[in-house]
Amino acid sequence: MPQIGPTAETVPVPVDPRLLEILVCPLTKTTLEYDRAGGELISRAAGLAYPVRDGIPIMLPEEARSLDVT
Repeated sequence: MPQIGPTAETVPVPVDPRLLEILVCPLTKTTLEYDRAGGELISRAAGLAYPVRDGIPIMLPEEARSLDVT
């Protein structure tokens, strides 16, 4: 029987707002934008999106995805 309603994998865990205030991009040291729906922290200066897993930002450049430049 299919599960009805959201699952743990589809509902992003929020990041503590106090943590968002102090986090910066590890490469550029600029502020980050939180994309809650996408589960990412965006660094426009570096052109990277850092993933957030289980409410924990993964601030490793090798884990980040490149932003599409259009």
